[in-house]
Amino acid sequence: MQFKGTVYRCGRDIDTDVIIPARYLTTSDPAELAKHCMEDLDTEFVSKVSQGDIIVADENFGCGSSREHAPIAIKAAGIDVVIAKSFARIFYRNSINIGLAIMECPEAVDAISNGDVVSVDADTGTIVDETTGQTFKAQPFPPFLQEIIEAGGLINRTKAKLAAE
Repeated sequence: MQFKGTVYRCGRDIDTDVIIPARYLTTSDPAELAKHCMEDLDTEFVSKVSQGDIIVADENFGCGSSREHAPIAIKAAGIDVVIAKSFARIFYRNSINIGLAIMECPEAVDAISNGDVVSVDADTGTIVDETTGQTFKAQPFPPFLQEIIEAGGLINRTKAKLAAE
């Protein structure tokens, strides 16, 4: 899996209520959730990001509740991958479940700036800040997680496997 996009930087402890405020949880429609993604952190986030962009964040990204709405909103807003120093474990699993690629790489987070163009090879774990030329190494996804993400989530992967039987 290859990704390339412009970086949107976030700080630490970005919780799920910041990613998608609870007042919008009356829907599970990805397009509607995307309209409000990160608006309590940055009211212009949705107008700033483009399809394929990348979030880079400090520690504990996705802390808070266990709702899947947060990674759904991020993915539907156009973000292809989130790189952080660390993730809340339930957010990590929810992201994989819905097909949002996420990678832990503290060195990359420390070096990458807002607005940099970054490419990610999730198969090898290679992260390249194309703006500065720096290269970083994250843990690549094992093949079964790659399958889930490439399929667009666990449900899509399961449906495809059942259809192939």
